[in-house]
Amino acid sequence: MPELPEVETARRGIEPHLRGQRVVRVDLRQTRLRFPVTRGLAKSLTGARISRVERRAKYLLVRTNRGTLLIHLGMSGSLRILSGAEAAGRHDHCDIWLESGRGLRFTDPRRFGSLLWTTKDPLQHRLIKHLGPEPLEKGFSGAYLYALSRRRKTPIKPLIMDARVVVGIGNIYASEALFAAGIRPTRQSGRISLERMELLVSKIREVLRRAIKAGGTTIRDFTGSEGTPGYFAQELLVYDRAGQPCPKCSAPVRRKVLGQRASYYCVACQQ
Repeated sequence: MPELPEVETARRGIEPHLRGQRVVRVDLRQTRLRFPVTRGLAKSLTGARISRVERRAKYLLVRTNRGTLLIHLGMSGSLRILSGAEAAGRHDHCDIWLESGRGLRFTDPRRFGSLLWTTKDPLQHRLIKHLGPEPLEKGFSGAYLYALSRRRKTPIKPLIMDARVVVGIGNIYASEALFAAGIRPTRQSGRISLERMELLVSKIREVLRRAIKAGGTTIRDFTGSEGTPGYFAQELLVYDRAGQPCPKCSAPVRRKVLGQRASYYCVACQQ
């Protein structure tokens, strides 16, 4: 599933092509996604002028003078800029054509993504308003995570993957950040000190920033806005490396299913 770095990479890739452009046509070929595509989306978007593209959690907010298009990439969705007419494939569900002659293509083989339209404040949309703080912004801190976790027996990894606690930390980056912080994914949240929470927050930010800089990972079907894959997968230290030597101590990396997700960690380095 595309995680925060992949979505932020997509945002940075498409915004220069969309900002200031007027939508001249929308070719919508599939309306049955995770949520039904908003009725009348093509009509609402055609003629609108795009002011900017923002990100909230894993949602892209394409803001226009008429309303906002909310895009979620789901499990395997991707966005690609088209330089001109290009035949649509089976999983190319929507093309948004701009006055520049370029187009934005939304592709989603598993159809778990979404294309939704709102004329109200998108940050108050039912799918967004309950979400926690952004991990790269001031609202997320060691003190915040420490206070929220007191008396909780929840393992730390599921806690930081809970979008109501903090958004955008998916399975890959949770495993990598916990390894960098030396915290075992199974450790009870309520038993982690403020000092270690502060270290974890700093490592979460470090890992996410590195991943954004690298363009995300090549996990599953993610491709960037130009159709190219991300390359952070080459820098993963423990994720999907079960049985391989820990890069710090050479002990074998272990795999454990936690919260129905595979977790990877070093029993020697992470306590």
